[in-house]
Amino acid sequence: MAKKQIQIGLVYSAKVGGTFLPVRIDKSLGHGRYEGAVMPSGATVKFSTDSIKGDGETVEQWQARRTPKERDLTAPEAKATGKRKKSSQAEYAVTALIEPGAKTGKKGQPKADKPAKERKPGGLDAAAQVLAEAGEPMNTADMVARMLEKGLWKTGGKTPAATIYAAIIREIAVKGSESRFRKTERGHFELTAAGKEAK
Repeated sequence: MAKKQIQIGLVYSAKVGGTFLPVRIDKSLGHGRYEGAVMPSGATVKFSTDSIKGDGETVEQWQARRTPKERDLTAPEAKATGKRKKSSQAEYAVTALIEPGAKTGKKGQPKADKPAKERKPGGLDAAAQVLAEAGEPMNTADMVARMLEKGLWKTGGKTPAATIYAAIIREIAVKGSESRFRKTERGHFELTAAGKEAK
């Protein structure tokens, strides 16, 4: 099988923390490793050739493919028109972490609210709380250990650190400068000013 040709400057779909995201390849790190920017936020990520799919396209082609309808179809508009963009199971899982209060039925429609019960924070809220208490950058494995130890979060997943990592990367990619998290070094995150204000 021929080795995949990866071109610097093109946008590919790359698996980051368990979720495929559009990433512009910025440089080769050697040995099949690359560094790039998640589109459109510009968050820096690293990944291997094995986690890249597709033939790549220019930034202009990627932007042109995102039609105004796709870019501007927000959740309320989607409900009004009855249209909803198809998403992968991984995206649903990460979205559920970003919006821990959201309840959905089989088809993704909102469920009727039951009597209010005191809820524990979702995965991302718990991670933000742990980072605020620590006051220094942490990796997701340490975050998860503290979250579980303090009873801030419960999970039956086999790789909770990877789940939280993917959710944080997704929030950075989606919210950009309004994200509560910022990557400081490989695998480490800290709270942004927005994250501190939210606390």
